This record gives sequence, C-alpha cells and structure tokens, in this order.
Amino acid sequence: MESNKRTRYIPVIIATSIVLGIFIGTFYANRFAEGNSGPGMINLNANKLTGLLRIINDQYVDTVNMSQLIEDAMPQILGELDPHSSYIPAKDLQAVNDDLRGSFSGIGVQFTIQQDTIHISDVISGGPSEKVGIMPGDRIVEIDDSAFVGKIVTNNESMKRLKGPKGSEVKLGVYRQGEKELLHFTIIRGDIPVKSLDAAYMINEKFGYIKINKFGETTYPEMLIALAQLHQQQCEGMIIDLRGNTGGYMGAAIQMVNEFLPKGRLIVYTEGRNVPRENYPSNGTGSSQQLPVIVLLDEGSASASEIFAGAIQDNDRGTIIGRRSFGKGLVQQPIEFNDGSAIRLTIARYYTPSGRCIQKPYKKGNDKQYELDILKRYEHGEFFSQDSIKQDESHIYYTSLGRPVYGGGGIMPDIFVPQDTTGVSSYFNAAMNRGLTIQFSFQYTDKNRQTLQQYETWDELLKYLKKQNILEKFANFAETKGLKRRNLQMYKSKELFNRNLYGNIIYNMLNMEEYLKFLNQSDKTVQKALEVLEAGESFPQAPEQKPETAHEGTEKAIAKADQGREKASSSQRANDDFYCVA
Repeated sequence: MESNKRTRYIPVIIATSIVLGIFIGTFYANRFAEGNSGPGMINLNANKLTGLLRIINDQYVDTVNMSQLIEDAMPQILGELDPHSSYIPAKDLQAVNDDLRGSFSGIGVQFTIQQDTIHISDVISGGPSEKVGIMPGDRIVEIDDSAFVGKIVTNNESMKRLKGPKGSEVKLGVYRQGEKELLHFTIIRGDIPVKSLDAAYMINEKFGYIKINKFGETTYPEMLIALAQLHQQQCEGMIIDLRGNTGGYMGAAIQMVNEFLPKGRLIVYTEGRNVPRENYPSNGTGSSQQLPVIVLLDEGSASASEIFAGAIQDNDRGTIIGRRSFGKGLVQQPIEFNDGSAIRLTIARYYTPSGRCIQKPYKKGNDKQYELDILKRYEHGEFFSQDSIKQDESHIYYTSLGRPVYGGGGIMPDIFVPQDTTGVSSYFNAAMNRGLTIQFSFQYTDKNRQTLQQYETWDELLKYLKKQNILEKFANFAETKGLKRRNLQMYKSKELFNRNLYGNIIYNMLNMEEYLKFLNQSDKTVQKALEVLEAGESFPQAPEQKPETAHEGTEKAIAKADQGREKASSSQRANDDFYCVA
C-alpha cells in the first residue's frame, strides 16, 4: 500500500519540478535580458539575428540568396565597430594572407595590362616561367587553350587565372615580337617569393639605406641579411625608409626594432577591454644597438611602421624625418570561419613607450571623415608646411630624455620635410592623373627592349636615356591621347617629367632597387637624412629646459601614460561614438 501511495505522487512531483524549472529559467533569462551586458544579452541578440534570418528565409515575398545576404551583412556589422575591423570573403583570404606570408603559388611573372592584353614586364629569377622560357615583353593572349584578350582582361581575373595551387598546370599562348606564330608553354606553378625589402644598399661610402614595403613573416630575416651585408661594407649609419609602408604583423616590427635597442627598453605595449596590458621590451640581442639610425615616414606609414618609429623616437634612439604618419593604433586579431572566410577584429590598442596612443580619432559606423582624413590634410596644407599641423597640448608625453611628443593621431617627425612642389604645372598634373607617363614609359620600354637590356645599372641606363629626347617623344605621345601640348608648362615641369619618365623606364628594365637608387639622388627627405648622419646628429639630445635625468623622464612618461589612459577611458564613457581620443 505504501508503495502505491508513493507511485501516485510521482506525476505530481514531476509536474511541480517542471513548473519550478520554468519559473527559475524565466527569472534568470529576464535578469540577463534587462542588464546592459553579459552572456545573456549576447545570446538574446544572437538569437534575434538568427530569428530575423529565419523569418526572411521563410516569409519574405521574393526568393532570397541567404548565403549572399549574410556575406553582405558581415562587412556592415563590423563596419559599425571601427575603421579597421573587417570581413574577408573566402575568395579573397588567400591573397590577403599571401602578401604577408612572404610567398604565393603562381607562375612567377610581373605584368601590366595594356590595350586589354597582359604584357609581361619582368620574369622572376628561378621561377616557373623563367624555366620554360617566358621573357619580358611577351604578351599572354591565351590561358588554358582559351583566348584571353579584350574587356575580360582585368587585374583580378588575370591573377585568378595565373595563380593556383603549387604543382598545378597552366597552359599559356604567348605572342612574342619577331615570331610569326604564337608560342605555347605549359607551366607548373610553384612558390613565388614576395619580398618585403625593396632595396638595401650603401647610399654612399659611409651610410646604408633600407626600404621596407611591409611587415610580413619574412621581413625580419630579410632585414637581418641586409644589415649583415651592409655591416660588411663598413656601414656607419642607417636610413630606414618606411614611407608608404601600411604595416603588417606587429611581431615583425617588434623583432626588427629590437635590433637597434639596448636591453630593457620598452618597444610597445597593448591593452584592450578583454586584453590585459602586455609589455614588449627589447632583449639586448640586437646587432645594431649603437648604429646611428634615421627613420623616414609619411602619411602612408601606418600601424607596424608607427610601432617601429614610435619605439625609436620615444627611446631617443634615432631621428624621425618626413611627414606625420597615418595614425593607426588598433590591433586586429584574425579569426577564420569554417567556410574559408575570416574577420580581422580589433581587440586592443597599442601604445608607444611614452604612453601615446597613435590612433587618430574616429566615429563608429560609416565614418567618411576618417576615410577622407589624408585628403583633408593635403587640402589644409599639412603636406607643405609644418605650421599647418596643430599639436594637441592636452595630449603631451615625454621621451626617455624628456623631449615632448604628442598623441592623438600619428607620429610627428622630429624633422619635417614638406612635399616638393617645385616645377608642378597643370600640364604635368594632367599627364600624371591620366596615367600617360606610365603608359608611355611601358610602350617605350617595350619597343626598345633589345637596346635597353645591354645596360645593367641605373646610372648606365640613365646616361643613354638622357640622349634620347624622351620628353619630346612623350609630348607627341600625349597628344595622340588627347592631352594638348603646352610647351611653357612642359618645360617648367621638365625636371619632374624627366624624373618620372626616366624612373619608370629604369624600373621596367631593371628592378625596384635600381629605381630607388635613381630616385634617391634627388629625394629631399633622403638627402636631409644624409645631412643629419653626416653631422653626427642622429641621436636626439635632451632639451635644456628639462633638467631631469633620463630615468626621471621615463618615470614621468609612465605616469603620463597612465593619466592618458584614464582620460581616454573617461572620454569614451562620456561619448561612446569616439575611441582613443587621448
């Protein structure tokens, strides 16, 4: 009997448990939903987004490609966060990663598109194309037995067809001047190196020059080899050219600047809402700790370039010359999805040793002002006059020697060199804007390749070009393209035209290093750097009005950094539309 009584109560107990469970679940769900943050809020919003997509798929009036809808929505969602969080579709991820990994799989050629046809301008030494006999000047008109000419020929489509998995085949039909019939080649794709260093050479008997175009996986070892070679040539000082370098891996920048710093110097630190502060100090193993250093910057220098320059400047290790850098101080973490796509999500900000956040102000969402910042700097005159740059005195920090430096957007150079506008004319601007100098240079190179290839260095080739009346030939070419001849303006801009035309032809026939050797002969920023090195003034001096020692200056800098972070946090709370105002 007792057993039967207990059995009768089992349904009641189960029902009571279910009701109690529902009540407890509802209570906690409501509490999480009402809060401003926490995992409940995230799950609720995630369910809401999933529910919206399901409703569209089930009930929308027309058929919707849900996969494409999600692809379109991803950039919009990340665009609401900051200017540098981004979505990378699966079809683009390989190319994005290849650029920084130091190699890609392809056929090993450099090309340009002229008259809707691929023109090969250079063949990579030791690459797959060189091995089968592809030559500069060849035109690719067939790919895999199908014609490839006309409007279909774009950079993206060409890269898509020529690149491919290592070991795969691609068949090319090539037109070569002097040959009556097409030449056919079967190429086995292979690994093609992507160099980070455009040039590394002794710019004169005493000083070296290194041009770095990005901070990738191979950049640090490339720089180590370049430094070793230059040291063997008795290099007494170094110019590191980071102009136009938009950045890359933070780790590469840290490794590289470590080569120039004594042990225990702070290189950079990072900090974010869910990322505790992490310091990156130098370890004292650098090969060039005493070598005089000049770093060149401009408005195209960003991210890892600013980490490198900021560490040199704040540690008073060298002199920064040029123009104010871009101002990107946000750290992105790559996160990949199962379908091969990925996001680059901003997880922290980086700070220079003095405590500066280099990130320039921005608004969340579609911030057109942020995108137009460089143009506004140009229009405001910042490229041409240091007086046009107004430093924010409320964001002042101090280097290890007590020199004042400023936060709030980019690295301001120690020595400002304006953009050179000597000889600029409307005729020159029209020729450049229409791309006519590049077109002419390529066609001239193509027609005269046999003659030009006998010259092996930039100065040998330059001597020949100076005798060929290149500017007059360009003016005749430009007229055929609709640019009316303006003799007075043309001769006013003669030096600019010659520098541009000679430089393009040297680049087409030789390589980037020879091209830079030519340009650097008249580059005012490079020449200023040489002046500073010659005068023995690359190491900054403590300001006279700052009596404290370097140690005291560092202590002040750390205190200022903490103050700056507090201000930034307070400002962000007050106006959530802005990040990193300090």
